[in-house]
This record gives sequence, C-alpha cells and structure tokens, in this order.
Amino acid sequence: MTKKARKVVLAYSGGLDTSVIVRWLIENYGCEVICFAADLGQGEELYKLSDRAKESGGKKLVVLDLKETFVKDYVFPMLRANAVYEGHYLLGTSIARPLIAKAQIDLAKKERADAVSHGSTGKGNDQVRFELAYTALSPNIKVIAPWREWDIASREDAVAYAKKWNISVPVTKKKPWSMDRNLLHLSFEGGVLEDPWAAPPEEMFVLTKSPKKAPNKETVITVSYKNGDPVAVDGEKMSPATLLAHLNDVAGKNGIGRVDLVENRFVGMKSRGVYETPGGTILHVAHRAVESLTLDREALFLRDSLIPQYAKLVYNGFWFAPEREALQALMDEVQKPVTGDTRLSLYKGNVTVLGRKAPNSLFDQRFATFEEDDVYNQADAEGFIRLNALRLRIRALTSKKGK
Repeated sequence: MTKKARKVVLAYSGGLDTSVIVRWLIENYGCEVICFAADLGQGEELYKLSDRAKESGGKKLVVLDLKETFVKDYVFPMLRANAVYEGHYLLGTSIARPLIAKAQIDLAKKERADAVSHGSTGKGNDQVRFELAYTALSPNIKVIAPWREWDIASREDAVAYAKKWNISVPVTKKKPWSMDRNLLHLSFEGGVLEDPWAAPPEEMFVLTKSPKKAPNKETVITVSYKNGDPVAVDGEKMSPATLLAHLNDVAGKNGIGRVDLVENRFVGMKSRGVYETPGGTILHVAHRAVESLTLDREALFLRDSLIPQYAKLVYNGFWFAPEREALQALMDEVQKPVTGDTRLSLYKGNVTVLGRKAPNSLFDQRFATFEEDDVYNQADAEGFIRLNALRLRIRALTSKKGK
C-alpha cells in the first residue's frame, strides 16, 4: 500500500457516496476515519448517521449544531448582497460548503488529523468549494478526493461496493435522485432530473406544497429588517435560524420557493438542478422592498452591478477569498440604512409586496405626488433634459453633416 494517511476527517452526509468512502479510505489509506457532519438544518437526515458511520467502519461520528452560525454568518451576509446566480439560483448549497469546510478543518486540528476528505465527484462544483476553503484555512492539510482516485465510475458501482461490505444503501429506485438539505434550501440532482425536458415528479418535493394544492386564501405576513438583516416576523423577534425556519414553514405551505434550472457549473459543464428555497424566496422579495425606500439610487445601482460577481464568487467557492471579503465590506456598508418593514401576500407560489415602510425612508410624498405641490419646480426639468440630451443632439447634428 503506497497511499498513507494516519487520521482523516471526512465530511460525512450518510449518503451513498460518503458511506462507501469511509470503507474505501480504510482499505486504501490504512487510516482511522472520523466522520464529521455539520447540522445545518437537515432534520431527520441526521438521526441515523451514527449507526451508519459505524457500519461503514468510521472511528466515530462528530455532529456539530451550526444552524445559527450558518444563517447569521453565511446566509445573512449573502442575502445582504441579494446574491442570485444566473438569475434564479439562491445559492443554498454553495453557501453551506465554506462553513462545513471550516468546521471540518477546525475538527481536524483538534483531532490532530493529517488529512481531510469529501464525497464530491470530479465533475461537480463542491469539490472546488471544499478544497478552496481547505487551502485558505489550512494550506498544508492533505486532501483526499476519492471520486478522483478510485475505480468506482457510477452510482451503480458504488451500490455494488456498499453491498460487498454490507453497508446500507440510502438510495432506492423509487427515489433515483440525490438531495442536499439545509435551512436555506433543498436541492435535487441526478437520476430522472438528468433529462432537462422531463418535469420533476411531484412526490420529489419535501419543503413545499404544490401551488395547485396550496390554500385558496392568501397569507399575509410582515418581515422586519435592521441594517439589511431580517430580525422579526409579524412583530416577533427571532434568532436568525429560528426566523428562517419559520419562514420556510409559512412559505412552504403556500407553495413558494420552487426553482427548476439548467446552470453552468464552475468546471465547465451544464447541469440541471431543482431547488426548494421557501424562506429564502420571501427574504429576497422583502429585502428588495425595504431597499427601495432606503437606498440612494446610485448606491443601489452600484451594488446591483456587483451582484453577478459576488454570486459567482459564492457559487465557485471563493468565500474565503480576499475579493469576496472586499465585496462583502461594500455590501455591508450599503446596507446600513436598510431598516424597515415589508408586508407580503403569500398565495399559491407567489410572493407579492403589499406595502413597505422605513423610519429613514427616502421616499417623500411631497416630491413624488402628481398633485399640486410647492417643493418641486417642474420647469427645472427643461434644463435637466436639455443637458442630458446635449450629446445626442451633437451626435445627430454631426451625422447629418457627414451625409
């Protein structure tokens, strides 16, 4: 055996891939494997992880409750930036990876492990996200990526390997897709979803009702913001994780937050993903509404021009990169005046703004009114228009001369 590692901390989900990887690491690296799971709101997915980890040969399982840290220090900063990738994806998986990697590195240092490992494939984005974070936080740590080393070439091969070692297989023919869940979203990939023409089966969805079966009466809620962060729903203050979980429940019952898209992976290929992001969808709409009252026009335009770059950095795994941190500083500075309330209607998959208010609103009815006023001289607009039209006038005159 030429490959060696003494102790490996594995990012462990309990799914097919990581269950197989535990045994593969032991057999191919002769190492002790510590399974690590970050509780980011997976719910029941964590219940049987300990038994499954031991069944696969893991030395022990370490589960850390990081839900509040996840929402407060990762989700909320991203929401302050209004980050959306390629116009639709709210980055639920992307934003979880840097926190998992950080906690994994911290555990590796505590356990004096000489390597870390993950179950990401050589085709996906997560391998990049994990390993960029590992490098930023512990540049000398050994990284083992089994999917880039072993001869297991498919899910079927992985199932066969699991059966060889009597490891329970958490994938069935009835649910031929992979899932990744946290407090921000639930994602689905693979299996029947690999055909972008095929509609996702209704039984696949977990967090959201079908809009067709959602209540026939709207639900009205109010979300309150302070300096760009949501702090209360219907006047009740909540911790970040509690607030997001509450909105997930309310939005899910109303069929809100489903997205089906074909996205461009960092590694260069396109992939089809289906996502449920119920609470996050509400927060994006509510946040924009408060911003519309409180942000200066040019500050808003500047921030919006940077959203694609910020979202790309998060999607590609550069959370701990200096450029993301610099952009975050700008985003947070812009958000200082974003304090106020948004009243929303939730109805059959739709989120509609009913009203918004803010203590430091820049909206002034005296200026905005179409009725008679004594604070705005409408004749001033003539000079404003003439100055802005000057270059157009010169261009038109010049073009006529050339004819």
